[in-house]
Amino acid sequence: MSGSLNPGSLARLLGEWNLGAAPAYRELADVVRLLVLDGRVPLDVALPSERALAATLGISRTTVTAAYSLLREQGFLSSGQGSRGRTCIPQSGPGGGGGSGLNLSGAPGLAVPAGILDLAYASLPASGEVVHRAFASALTELPALLPGFGYDALGVQPLREAIAGYYSAAGVPTTVQQILVTSGAQHALNIILRTLAGRSDKVLVEHPSYPNAIDAIRAAGCRLVPVAMPAVHFGAPAGTGAGARAGWDVGALEAALMQQRPAMAYVVPDFHNPTGRLMSDPQRRRLVRAAAAAGTVLVVDETLRELNLDGVASTPLAAFSPAVVSIGSLSKSHWAGLRTGWIRADESLIQRFAAARTTMDLGGPVVEQLAAAHLVNALSEPLPARLATLRDNRDALLDLIAGHLPDWQGERPDGGLSVWCRLPAPISTALAVVAPDFGIRLAAGPRFGTGGAFEHYLRVPFTLPPDQLETAVLALRAAQDKLSASPQLRRNLGAPPAAAIA
Repeated sequence: MSGSLNPGSLARLLGEWNLGAAPAYRELADVVRLLVLDGRVPLDVALPSERALAATLGISRTTVTAAYSLLREQGFLSSGQGSRGRTCIPQSGPGGGGGSGLNLSGAPGLAVPAGILDLAYASLPASGEVVHRAFASALTELPALLPGFGYDALGVQPLREAIAGYYSAAGVPTTVQQILVTSGAQHALNIILRTLAGRSDKVLVEHPSYPNAIDAIRAAGCRLVPVAMPAVHFGAPAGTGAGARAGWDVGALEAALMQQRPAMAYVVPDFHNPTGRLMSDPQRRRLVRAAAAAGTVLVVDETLRELNLDGVASTPLAAFSPAVVSIGSLSKSHWAGLRTGWIRADESLIQRFAAARTTMDLGGPVVEQLAAAHLVNALSEPLPARLATLRDNRDALLDLIAGHLPDWQGERPDGGLSVWCRLPAPISTALAVVAPDFGIRLAAGPRFGTGGAFEHYLRVPFTLPPDQLETAVLALRAAQDKLSASPQLRRNLGAPPAAAIA
C-alpha cells in the first residue's frame, strides 16, 4: 500500500476547482482524475473520507460522494471500505474503464481512443521496411542460439558488439564488456537507480526534465534536486538556434553539485526533453569536472542523440570521462515497440548493473536483440529520410503556432521530437482537462517538473504529419478559446498554485 492523502493536501492540489462550468461533483472528479493521470496524486493512495474532504472544501458531503462515485465508475478509484477508495487506473476491456467511452487524457501507457490525436507522447512509428528486414535476418540467425538456455543478463553478444562499435565510431573507445542490453531506456534507468542510489539519496535533474525519469527517481525513494534550465530569449529570429544559445546554466549545476553532493545526476544533453536543446562541448567538460569533484555519478540519457535536426556536431559526454554512465535506445530513432536499450559504463559498474538486473528480470527477448544488432550496425540507413521529415514537421508546427496561437512562444528545438511552448497564462493543466473535448490528448506542463512548476508551458510533439499537426493546433486554439471565455476558468481550471503542489 502507498499510504493515504489527507484532505488538506488534496485541497491544495485541487486549487480553485469549483468554477461553475459544470456540476460541482463532476468538476471535482475531473480535476482529481487529471491529478492521478499526471502523477501528482500517486496510484494506490487512499483519498480522504467523504466527510473530511467535504468539511475541508466547504461543500456538501453529497457532492463528494457523487464525485467519488463517478471516479469509481470511470475506474480511477477502487471500491474500498466505506469512502476510503484508493487511486487506480482503469482496466481496459469489458467491464473496465477502457470500455466506458472515457477519454484517458494523459494516462501513460494506455491506448488512445479512436479519433483522438495524441500529443502526450513524442514518438515515431516504426521505420517499417528497415525494422522488418532486421527481424527477418534475426529469424535466420535464431537457430544457432536455440541450444542455449536463452537467459543472458548482459545481452546477446552480437548486439553488445554492435553497440560497442557504435560508441567507438563516435570517438568513445568501448569494449563489449562495457555494454549491458536492457528492455529500453526506462529499464536502464531503473537498473542504474537500484544500483547507485539508495532511498533518500539525492538525484540531480534538469528542470524541466523527462517525466518518466522523474517518476522512476521518485519511485526509487530518492530525493530530487532540480536545477532550472535558463529561459530562452524568444525575441531571436526563427532559425537562429535560440535554444542552443540558452543552453544550460552550468554555474547552477556546479553549485548544486558541490552544495548538495547528490549520489547521481540524470541529464539529457543531446536534444533535451522537453526543450530540444543541445549542450555544447565546453558545457559538457565543465559538467563532467563538477560531477567528479562532487563525487556524483553522471548518468547521461542519449536516447534522442541521433535526432540531430540541424546537424550540429557534439561529442558524446562519455568521451570526457570514463566515469560517465550512458543510456541509449532505439525507441526514438527506429521504433518504441522494439523495447531495446542499453547501458554503457565502466566494466566493473556493468557487472554491478547486471547483478541488480537479475532481481528485476533475467534478460531480454533474444529475437528482438538479434534484430536490434542489425539496426545498430546500419544505424544511418533510416535516419536521413526520418530527419528530413522531422525538419519539415518542426517548421510546419512552428509556423502553425505562429499563425494560430500568436501569443504562444515556441522554442525552436535543435533536435528531438517536440517544441516546448510558453503559454500566455498558467493554463497548461486546464488545457489538458478540456483538450479531449476537442479531439486531442495532452501532457500538462507540470508533468515535466516538480512542485507544480510549468503551468505556463506545454510540450507539443511534431511527430504527426503536417495535416494532422494543423488539426491539432486548431484544436489547441479552440481549447484555449474555451478557457478564455470565462476569466475565472482561464485563471483557475486545473491549475493549482505552484506553491501548493508537493
